[in-house]
Amino acid sequence: MKIKIRHRCDDFDSYRAARVKSLFNVETGANVEISAELPIEDRDWSIGLVVGPSGSGKTSIGRKLFGPRAFYTPKGWPANAPVIDAISPEGRFDDVTAALSAVGLGSVPAWLRPYRVLSNGERFRADLARIVCEQPSRIVIDEFTSVVDRQIARIGAHAFAKAWRRTGGRAVLLSCHRDIIDWVAPDWIYDTRTGHFTGRYLRRRPAIKLDIYETDWRFWPLFEPHHYLTLPKMIAATCYVGFVGDEPVAHVAVSTRPGLVEARACRLVIMPEWQGAGVGLRFLNAICARWRRGENRYAKPVPTLFHTSHPGLAAALRRSPLWVQVSSTLFGANKAASMRSIRRTKNAGAGYGGHFRAVQGFRYVEGCA
Repeated sequence: MKIKIRHRCDDFDSYRAARVKSLFNVETGANVEISAELPIEDRDWSIGLVVGPSGSGKTSIGRKLFGPRAFYTPKGWPANAPVIDAISPEGRFDDVTAALSAVGLGSVPAWLRPYRVLSNGERFRADLARIVCEQPSRIVIDEFTSVVDRQIARIGAHAFAKAWRRTGGRAVLLSCHRDIIDWVAPDWIYDTRTGHFTGRYLRRRPAIKLDIYETDWRFWPLFEPHHYLTLPKMIAATCYVGFVGDEPVAHVAVSTRPGLVEARACRLVIMPEWQGAGVGLRFLNAICARWRRGENRYAKPVPTLFHTSHPGLAAALRRSPLWVQVSSTLFGANKAASMRSIRRTKNAGAGYGGHFRAVQGFRYVEGCA
């Protein structure tokens, strides 16, 4: 596909315009010509990337490829409705939550806020989730990752690429930033700075080295605001924190059931800027594998249970061969009975249960006979 673009505007002759022409020996700024060759007609592709500096013709190339109507614009977000209602309102609830989780907006409290009050990073991912749910056959996303910090940009780009490829559509991403290339792994790249076209991108994305440390609750205040439940700390729990470099990115606590027959992992939190990169399940699997091998303070091999209400996480656990679902409860136990039991131990407490919240239980089964 050969693209030729010619932009024309008035040739101004004001005093300042004339002085600029004289100072810099420029005859006119009225004519802009862009020529590009993108041999993509016979390619089977899902994601293309046009990258280059501002003013180099990326937007014009996007218009030539799919037309101006294919450009995504963040319009139509209702001012007084949470994003969980605003995205694909006629679609399935599970599809919306899956899309939000897939693009890295897995922080449940953010789902309950209107788009207008979200942070730039949350808006970026909400827009991507909306695109994934709507599944247009063709779309152009201008200024891709330009409004977010580079950590969110890289992880968000990777998360979107994984989710988008499942839709079967074609997306052209326009970006000034080259740091996302390894994370998107596009099917083709056109560089407006050099005019160079690259076919399928074969480099692997950078590895995320996750270091896991056994600790106590000292790191929990960093993660607690991102957990969807407010509960007391688990009794006699061992906490684990995952670090990428010097940055704490993942947390989980593990306690045991009476008789050391099983362990139970809770308080799993992945920092928002790392959601969508596969860190969460990898981290949880590593901890459960340790307990299964007896690498715990009891020096005893113990299988681990994990419960969640998060639809995306539950779906990921069901897909994993390392886990098997063992329960699915629609509502909590008798809260009054729980309160009476707590009072008998002479400890004050409000009691647990009474909620109408589907909780799905899973057991880590790798290494089990």
